[in-house]
Amino acid sequence: MYLSKIRRIIDSFPDGTILWVSGDLPGSTHDTAAARIWNILAALRDTGLIALGDKGHHGCDQTGRHVLTPYKGRNKPESQKDANRARARLCGPGERANAQLKTRRILRKLRCCPHRAGRLAKAIHVLQNYEITAG
Repeated sequence: MYLSKIRRIIDSFPDGTILWVSGDLPGSTHDTAAARIWNILAALRDTGLIALGDKGHHGCDQTGRHVLTPYKGRNKPESQKDANRARARLCGPGERANAQLKTRRILRKLRCCPHRAGRLAKAIHVLQNYEITAG
């Protein structure tokens, strides 16, 4: 997700509630490089969780147990198509976290330092957690 000229990683629960917002990185940083910088794969291994990646994340996890990616290519067998559809259904609610950040007016047209944008994203995360717990 891009906010201003930064790369941001948003981890969320399956229901779309934001779990973690990364620090800021240059916008040219690829997702897999950002995941390595923030040691996300190691955290997944330690906790036994999995992540749903897109086609650009093939090979990110050498074991294939912590990052699930869709099958690539044309003319896939029906079983692979079904697996890709099931994976896409699982990704949908998690994409809600990015949508929640994008709905905040303050993030629509940022004209500030990338570090400030990162702080704003983290502040929104805190506010959303407060709204959820306060009811």
